[in-house]
Amino acid sequence: MNKNLLTELYPFFEKELLEEIIHTGEQHHFNGNEFLMRKGQYIRSTMLVLSGLLKVYREDEDGNEFFIYYLRPGEACALSLVCAARHEASPVIVKTDMDTEVVMIPIDSMAEWMAKYKSWYRFVIETYRDRFDELLQTIDSVAFRSMDERLTTYLQKAVEVQGKNIIDISHQQIAQELNSSREVISRLLKKMEQRGLVKLHRNAVELMLRNPK
Repeated sequence: MNKNLLTELYPFFEKELLEEIIHTGEQHHFNGNEFLMRKGQYIRSTMLVLSGLLKVYREDEDGNEFFIYYLRPGEACALSLVCAARHEASPVIVKTDMDTEVVMIPIDSMAEWMAKYKSWYRFVIETYRDRFDELLQTIDSVAFRSMDERLTTYLQKAVEVQGKNIIDISHQQIAQELNSSREVISRLLKKMEQRGLVKLHRNAVELMLRNPK
């Protein structure tokens, strides 16, 4: 395991905690579009993201998806922390958005570190808070914004986390994640293209402005 990368991404962890992560954690590589967590799955470890990008979303009984938030390097999955600690099944799906490296931390170590290391305790609490804030933003978006505003916010967020203006995604995928229809998303994207805000490619959307009005 790359200690320098761990130190760079999690500089607030004590030296002793980093050593324990290296000793007890398991590093795994996942290709793009691989599932790390499925709805109903029981979680026996949590994950620290080293590289790549994870997408967290909900899915109903009919297979309709609803995007919640991204997980980037230096972050952890709050729901895996909760589910692992409480021995509960996952209520969400976590899938890679690109090639991704994670460190899996076993349940026993998580519980021990909460009492042993102040930095781990603060990290877990801040992870809960950050994910809760993002969840509130998602709820506000659904409750108070029109679909065109939600689409713009979704594209801006994707550009921000991926670090590039071209998002490799189909209209159908966007529709699934925003719980809309492909026809509605295609129509809104076409209007955005006419306004010069995006450029549409085959299975890709290029955002021309980072903060379109």
